[in-house]
Amino acid sequence: MRIYTRGGDRGKTALIGGKRRYKDDARVEAYGAVDEAGAFIGLAAAHLRSEGHEDMVAVLQEVAQRLWDVGADLAAPDPGEHPMRTPEGAAAALEPLIDRYASESEPIRQFILRGGTLGAAYLHVACTVVRRAERRAVALMRAEAVPAPTIQYLNRASDLLFVMARAANARAGVGDIPYRQSPDVFR
Repeated sequence: MRIYTRGGDRGKTALIGGKRRYKDDARVEAYGAVDEAGAFIGLAAAHLRSEGHEDMVAVLQEVAQRLWDVGADLAAPDPGEHPMRTPEGAAAALEPLIDRYASESEPIRQFILRGGTLGAAYLHVACTVVRRAERRAVALMRAEAVPAPTIQYLNRASDLLFVMARAANARAGVGDIPYRQSPDVFR
């Protein structure tokens, strides 16, 4: 397979179905942010593997697989013409994992600073990149059709990455650092 096609040399790229859009188009921005999130999830997984968190690595690999589905759904400008890859229950399937990893750390009441172990820090970065992907997908949704499960999945995936970061820190004995001026916002 040849990596370069020269098809994008004039600033456009092909979507699913063959339509071409500029590379700064809202749809391209949305699935590009999902792609970026997947790369950071891979980076987090590499560090978590070296820290011995194989259970987290397995979860992240599944999330990364699903993000390809989300990206494909966002790359399809005519959702009715292409089968949706992100199933209706994809976001709900993450909820037991969110509960599981949230139970590994102390209850949170305030905003916290992101960081801790290297694996946890990369999970925090991946969380924020997924949140950016969600914002891009919502911006696209305001202008064009976007399947609801894609937005839902991004929302829930960012929650999962956040609680996994806290769990990785808790496993290492690294506590949260609260944001000094944060009121109690979580109940």
